[in-house]
Amino acid sequence: MDRSRLFGLFLFSLALAGAHALTPAHYLSLSDVARLQSLLNQQFTDLESAYYSVVGLTKLGATVHDHEGVCHFLKSQLDPTDVNSVFFAAETSQAISGCEIPLSNETRDILLAAVSEDSTMTQIHRAVSALRSLGLPLASQEVVGALTGRISKEDNVMAITLALQTTARLSKQAELGGILEEIEDLTARLDDLGGIYLQFEEGLEATALFVTAAYSLSDHVDMEPPLKEDQVIQLVNSIFSKKSWDSLAEAFSVASAAAALSNNRFHVPVIVSTPGPATVSHSQPTLQLLVTDVMSQPLALANVLVESASAVASKSIILSQAPFTLNDGVFELNFMSSKPTSGYYQFTVAVTGDTRLVASHVELKVKVSTEVSVTTMDLSVVDKDQSIGTKTTRVDYPSKGKSSFTADSHQNFAMSFQLVDTNTGVELTPHQTFVKLHNQKTGQEVVFVAEPDSKSVYKFELDTAERKSEFNSISGTYSLHLIVGDATLENPILWNVADVVLKFMDEEAPVAVQPKTLYVPKPEIQHLFREPEKKPSTVVSNTFTALILSPLLLLLILWLKLGANMSNFSFTPSTVLFHVGHAAMLGLMYVYWTHLNMFQTLKYLAIIGGLTFLAGNRMLAQKAVKRIEKK
Repeated sequence: MDRSRLFGLFLFSLALAGAHALTPAHYLSLSDVARLQSLLNQQFTDLESAYYSVVGLTKLGATVHDHEGVCHFLKSQLDPTDVNSVFFAAETSQAISGCEIPLSNETRDILLAAVSEDSTMTQIHRAVSALRSLGLPLASQEVVGALTGRISKEDNVMAITLALQTTARLSKQAELGGILEEIEDLTARLDDLGGIYLQFEEGLEATALFVTAAYSLSDHVDMEPPLKEDQVIQLVNSIFSKKSWDSLAEAFSVASAAAALSNNRFHVPVIVSTPGPATVSHSQPTLQLLVTDVMSQPLALANVLVESASAVASKSIILSQAPFTLNDGVFELNFMSSKPTSGYYQFTVAVTGDTRLVASHVELKVKVSTEVSVTTMDLSVVDKDQSIGTKTTRVDYPSKGKSSFTADSHQNFAMSFQLVDTNTGVELTPHQTFVKLHNQKTGQEVVFVAEPDSKSVYKFELDTAERKSEFNSISGTYSLHLIVGDATLENPILWNVADVVLKFMDEEAPVAVQPKTLYVPKPEIQHLFREPEKKPSTVVSNTFTALILSPLLLLLILWLKLGANMSNFSFTPSTVLFHVGHAAMLGLMYVYWTHLNMFQTLKYLAIIGGLTFLAGNRMLAQKAVKRIEKK
């Protein structure tokens, strides 16, 4: 294979990759941001809720009201001996103006003591963050050592994420490379869901906080995070696919991730959307696009270019390398100036102007709609044997024909028309074009499909003799309607064109059409069961019975001849009851065969069998005692 063919295949593969490029499917719309702000903007119950609310609102760019009241709440709830309390108060105070948290030497010593490998990762993170927010000195290299030792003990997503957040607060002079590598390790733990979503099994909060920590640390050390473009988009889809949040902490994590993805040095996902339906027409020729970040805020430095716009049906390109113009935050393009025909068009849009942009190539499907009108509507009745000349009547849309048309079994009713674009005069072939005949008396409707010929002329011919079964041979006056519809039409048509009188042969016409009634008795179902098999003769039956009873007869004969040994039989109640019960069970089997069913037999058998069992057990016990006494 020569180099030119290899190069061609390479370009083709690139084209396919671009055609299937992943774009964000979820983001925070303006209404989502408003709901998120509403959830965060609630009454404080403690320092933790104040932290989530105030800092979360700040990350969303919202205004925090009553700074003085918030500061008073922080000071009133502060416990200077608790690391968590100091962390929440110090971090929250940084998000408002004019609020200074009081600090004692004892509090400082408690915070410094918490920066130890023996503390939990949460304690280390909160102690370091509080020290930084309060402006206190900190030995960054010692913190790195504590974090490294703690990661070996708490090797889970949340702990390592907190280590990343903590490292972002340390001096660049410290050796941060070891912890920085944890970003790549955590990325490898993400679960890929169908190539669309990327998340940790720990849930939304862990995923969002990881994104926040990864970009915070990457910005701090000025090094691009090891995340591919598709991974960034999958993380965006995962974090913002959920539109209701279970807790204040989860809402805070989403707000933090949104702020990190909207403002960092390396990756800013682009959201390209339309203010409404992606539709243009002669009355609205401008295609409008919104180019925003994940919080629906406009990207000020963006430039938008149509790389190509091609018709979906014909694949022909009618526009390429055309820039959008920015007008009051909305990018606009007069697509109708290219004179496209009605239909759907595939747009490939490129967003440039910032090297940080992710998902900057977007594909959009745009609909070009138009208005349709009916021209040259000709109606006629054609004689089959051509003995009578054909008379054609033209009806102007949208008026109804002044006279009716009559057709019988010797004639055909014919109809021809054209559909054109009202704005350009070009012939149209909409997806749905029907002719409906409505019986004015019975309400019966018969619908036919109208097909265009090679010249885009629609023709419909009704042979009353061949089509009589579809009308149930019901003669009468029918209203003729033309139905035209298409997704690209702004004015679908339902036009009562004229009245048509159809006459079917009298002998084929029914006397009357009786309405069907559902609530009437159904005909009786006659079922023939299988005839029973022929019984055997009486001689055979009696012979078989005699053979069955012969062993019993032989037993009695042998007893009489040899003599029965009855010396061990005792007439105690248990012995008599056991033998009577045994005989009763044999009799029950006979009664089951002749009169009882299984459930009745089981009930009686449980009673008789229980008594027989107890009597037999008693009888055997008595015999065992007598045998022992004889010995």
